[in-house]
This record gives sequence, structure tokens and C-alpha cells, in this order.
Amino acid sequence: MTQPQTVTVDQLRDLDVDDAVTRLAPLPDASVARLLHALGPGRAVAILDRFGVERRRMIAFAAGQGEDGQWLNSQQWPEGSIGRLMEPAPAVFTEEATASEVIETLRPIVSHTLVTYVFVVDARRHLSGIVAFRELAFAQPQQRLAEIMVSRPFALRPQDNVIDAMREVVRRHYPVYPVCDADGRLVGLVRGAVIFEEQAFEISAQAGAMVGVEREERLATPWQRALRFRHPWLQLNLVTAFVAASVVGLFQDTVNRIVLLAVFIPVLSGQCSNTGCQSLAVTLRGMTLGELKASRAGALLWKETWLGFLNGVLTGVVAAIGMFWLAHHQQHPQALMLAAITFVSMIGSCALSGVAGAAVPLALKRMGADPATASSIFLTTATDVLSMGLFLGLAAWLIA
Repeated sequence: MTQPQTVTVDQLRDLDVDDAVTRLAPLPDASVARLLHALGPGRAVAILDRFGVERRRMIAFAAGQGEDGQWLNSQQWPEGSIGRLMEPAPAVFTEEATASEVIETLRPIVSHTLVTYVFVVDARRHLSGIVAFRELAFAQPQQRLAEIMVSRPFALRPQDNVIDAMREVVRRHYPVYPVCDADGRLVGLVRGAVIFEEQAFEISAQAGAMVGVEREERLATPWQRALRFRHPWLQLNLVTAFVAASVVGLFQDTVNRIVLLAVFIPVLSGQCSNTGCQSLAVTLRGMTLGELKASRAGALLWKETWLGFLNGVLTGVVAAIGMFWLAHHQQHPQALMLAAITFVSMIGSCALSGVAGAAVPLALKRMGADPATASSIFLTTATDVLSMGLFLGLAAWLIA
């Protein structure tokens, strides 16, 4: 009988979730549990999600967790939430427990589990305070936890989005954060390093999401799966490219009569695309950091329109000079008019591209979609249609 291939933690870190499940599936439940534990709670829960219900339970039991264990319970929380990153709190005591009692109870636990804080709860498990583990060493043996604890500590909630939680903890820098439900009952803990690691992954995935790369794709993802991840978005991009090309088709006669227009179409399109992408990047950053509130959307759109206008004026001057020089060199009788059309088109297109860069992620978010998902594809289509339509439309109206 063929022995299952061994898998290391480092190998699993380089795989997307589906590939990780494929590699883990032949292994014994105890081996899978050991590897998932080493990966951390967030990654472990994401991988467990892809197993069948029964296999998921068996792996959780092999890890020493029952039906109410942290891995199985964490799956009730949405992806990207603090609940997915929780661990059981190993040191939970009542206010009446003494320092000596706590130390004796924790003595066998600290040999295999990192204990940073002791969490103090009441009879209904409401969190009332925390005690740093080092404080126990300096406390009098008979001192009660109520006397040395920090009352009303900061806590996260399991339904909190990781990005929102990051904004809450970024100035606190605690190694561990308690997690409480809506009633203030302690349900687990989350380590600061785990939150920052998850946030780093989310930020790294955002750039790929803008162009249709799935957040799960890694360097080690097989080409077959990468193709399946990427190809649908490329088909969408092709459809949107046809939309942009149809704009040129509407003005085919104008382009045939004034070939110089075809020379400057990519110049205008590229400049407007970059202007829109700058606006898009700033908008997504503001959403990620929580700076973009609903009340500030109008101000953002106005700012990006104004910036696009100013950038259009400055780049339009250079583009107009280039158009005039080329048209004059080819002895075109309306060189000055072509330069003016280029100047006006650059201004209008950059202004519209700026507002489009901010509007696309805002619209995606309002529709309930991830603002970063393929936003660059939609933005490129918008900027191409706007820039080429304005440029060729003005030429058809004023010259042809």
C-alpha cells in the first residue's frame, strides 16, 4: 500500500487553500491536526472549511477539541473576521482566585502553551479584568486577582472585520487581545501577531484582486488552478476591450481621414488610465484604513475630479505641443486645431478618469462586492471609452 506523501508546515504556507486540502487529505487525522495547529487559527479554519463535515469533526477531535472546540466554532464567523483567528483562552479565573492558586494551576499549562495574560471573569464569564503574567510573580501569594487586575480592559468582538480590528489595535500594541461577545462574555483570545499577519496577507492580495487574481493564488499554485482562477477575468477584460474598440469603430471614417488621430489614441488612453489608477489606489487605501466614510465620498469625488483636471492641463500642454509639431511636420492644414483638440481632450479625459477611479470602488462597495475585485478592469474600460470618445468626437465635430 502506498504511503501518503509527507507534508511540512512550510510547504502548506506556500499553497492555496484547495491545494493544501489536496495534500492533507490522505494524511491521518492526527497529522492533519498537528500541521493545522502549527499554521495558526486563521489558516487552519480556512483549510478545515474545505473538508467535508465528518472529516472536519474527526480532525478537530484529533486536535483535542470537541464539538464546542475553537476550530469548529470559528467557522460560524464570516471570512475575514476576528472570530476566524480566535484561540481558546488558557488562563481564565474568577476575581476571588489568589495569585498562588493561579500560579499552581498554570504551572503545567505554561510548559506547552504561551500564557501572556490571565483573564478575570465573573460567574457568568463576563470579562472584568486582566492580569499580566509577570504581575503574578511580584504579587503576594494570597492577593486576590481583583486586587491586581486591570479593570475593564480593551477587547475585540468576534464579528469584527480584521481591517476594523487593525485600526483599533494599531496604537495599542498588545501581544494578546481578549475577544468578547456582544454581552461581554469572554469567548477566546487573538494574538496581535496573527492579526497583523492576516492584514498583511489581505493587503498583498488587494493588488491582485484589482486585476482579477484570486486572493488564494500563491507562487506554488499549479498552472492548471492558476488558469482557472485568472481566465474568467481575462474573458471579462476581453469583452470590455471590445466595448472600448467599438468607440473607435464609431469614428472609423474620421480616423481614416486624419491618420494622426490614431497615433495619439494610445497616448491619451495611457495617460488617462494612469490618472484613474492613481485615484483608484488612493480610494482603496482610504477604504482599507477606514478613512473613507460615507459623508466624505462627495468630497473625494470632487478632489479627484479637480486633480484630474489639473493633471490634464499640465500633460495636455505637452501632448498638444507634440500633436502640433507632428501635424505641422506632416504639413497638415489644421495643425493648430488638432493641437487644441488634443489639449481639451486630455483635460476632460483626465478629469473624468480621476472621478472614475474613485467612483468604481465606491460603486462596487455599494453593490455589496469587494471594492478591489477587478476594479482595474472596469476602470480601464471606463477611461478608454471616455478618453477615446471625447478625443475622436471632438475631431469629428470640429474637423471632419
